[in-house]
Amino acid sequence: MSHLIITGATGGQTQGAAAPNRLEINDFIKNQDQFSLYVQALTRMYTTSQTNPLSHFAISGIHGLPYVQWEGAGGNRPVQGSQWGGYCTHGSVLFPTWHRPFWPYTRSQVLQQHALDIAKTYQDQRRWVGAAQNLRAPYWDWAIKTVPPPEVISLETVDIITPDGKTTNVPNPLLKYTFKPVDSSFPNPWRSWKTTIRHPDNPRSPNAATDVQGLRDNLASIQGDITSSTYRLLTLVRTWPAFSNHTVGDGDTSSNSLEAIHDKIHAIVGGNMAYPAIAGFDPIFYLHHCNVDRMLSLWSAVNPGVWVSSGPAQGGTFTIPGNATIDDKTNLTPFWNSQTGFWASSGTTATTNLNYTYPEFNNLDLGNVGAVQLAIGNYINRTYGGGQFSLPRRIVPSVNLLAQPPAKDDAPAPVAQVAPKVTAAVSSVKSAAENIAHDVHERVNPSHTTEPEEHEKIPPSSIYDWTARIHAKKYELGDGYMVLIFLGNVPEDPALWCTSTSFVGVHVAFVNSEVEQCANCREQAEIVIEGFVHLNSAIAKVSGLSSYDPSVVGPYLRENLHWRVQAADRSPIDLERLPSLEITAVSNVLTHEPGSLFPISRHREFHHHITHGRLGGARRAHA
Repeated sequence: MSHLIITGATGGQTQGAAAPNRLEINDFIKNQDQFSLYVQALTRMYTTSQTNPLSHFAISGIHGLPYVQWEGAGGNRPVQGSQWGGYCTHGSVLFPTWHRPFWPYTRSQVLQQHALDIAKTYQDQRRWVGAAQNLRAPYWDWAIKTVPPPEVISLETVDIITPDGKTTNVPNPLLKYTFKPVDSSFPNPWRSWKTTIRHPDNPRSPNAATDVQGLRDNLASIQGDITSSTYRLLTLVRTWPAFSNHTVGDGDTSSNSLEAIHDKIHAIVGGNMAYPAIAGFDPIFYLHHCNVDRMLSLWSAVNPGVWVSSGPAQGGTFTIPGNATIDDKTNLTPFWNSQTGFWASSGTTATTNLNYTYPEFNNLDLGNVGAVQLAIGNYINRTYGGGQFSLPRRIVPSVNLLAQPPAKDDAPAPVAQVAPKVTAAVSSVKSAAENIAHDVHERVNPSHTTEPEEHEKIPPSSIYDWTARIHAKKYELGDGYMVLIFLGNVPEDPALWCTSTSFVGVHVAFVNSEVEQCANCREQAEIVIEGFVHLNSAIAKVSGLSSYDPSVVGPYLRENLHWRVQAADRSPIDLERLPSLEITAVSNVLTHEPGSLFPISRHREFHHHITHGRLGGARRAHA
């Protein structure tokens, strides 16, 4: 049989860019021509028969259910030794790169073809064909806007320009997908849900509906958690294993992986999105994963030369045995790049070769690695770094010692000029910091406080960065779950946990709910996931403390750091049911080094005594 060759969308051009831009969803909806074509193209995909391999249902099903072969990739059943029925590579070093051809190439390629066909029905074909050629999948930048616009989460209809030239109100395909019909492979209660649902008002009911206000509130509640996690991912993590997936190994930075942050978004959106096997059917899945892909681009720009390393398959997929070792040459099935071969991670390093890019890379000389690294580093600091390492408000309001200020000119420079630019930018931060260095040093390391001998004084350009580290067995409950972290009193009503003033952040085990449909849950029972909830901002906001020093923060956390566990459907889970859970308070000394765009983690300490003796706390009192 012949196969669909995955090329992604083709043609088009963005001024100053090597390929057409993907736009952030808030900007994309303002581009009337592209948005109009996008809405109509999505609708066509939705109304294409579910048995057609190019339908929304069939392409979304690549990610999980109904666990069937797509485009002749692999046999009719998963390979021997594989425990996961879908093609997706969760929990492995291929997580970021497998999703790149899934949405950027396959789905956007099909969408663009629909858009081109629709564009040719407009009177002004030149205008509309041009819009279709420039059409690229939009992304949702949850790192600074966890609540998407109404066009994504609440509007039943939207206004678009139709081929007759009129502004027309049409059903909104970004809100949900209607199954035609629901596939028999779906477990309950999803077998009864005629459409995709987010943050359901009654998660286990066949009559559930999306609770829009609850969705907004819960998404808003994790903004600080997501922003701080994203900034630390992009600035502190330097190795591919620590960056790529949620298994244990953070590179000694107390930073979440890209997959761990991704998992949080899935869980908080909830409903279909909370379960890997059926998440891909929700339209918001693709907005989410386009930003996951964008984070890969940003991280790669500031870590040039670092790419997929070898690692275990972690249970395998439809085509990868569970005991396999995978690397950048492993086939990213089912995505064909020829009639006889598949895409591999080694071929996905540059998005410009894949016919799209992101606005942050516009007007950069992409051949000048140092200039790109500097420009994207400044962008990361400017966009996600504000206030990430500020001191408690009682001392120095919003002082940011470590994150770079935005550069006035992010334009690329010759290699010889890059180092001086970095040094000058760093010097500007150091100069500002030195004006308050003595005052800050006294408050971060107060001389009037009696400190334990093991805590050394830290230099003025450093700060303690506190996190709660969460370790737990991924499949221990046979269902997805969330570990919620609090500073202060925890409400008795679990429905109020995420939106309470004491809530700080969450770590998620993103797994399926039906054990019988996921043998991985049995065969890979010992897999441990790792995640972090960053505490500095919450300490600064609610504690009233005058320092981040362990002698000051330690007693406060011992008294105020709490945790709870919820199922993916938001029902509470007794801690006794998750005996593998271990939460440990950790401090990292982050230092601003001359010549460095980002803070550097110099010393990490586990404060086991803070949580020891409590259910789900540290196993031992001392290291």
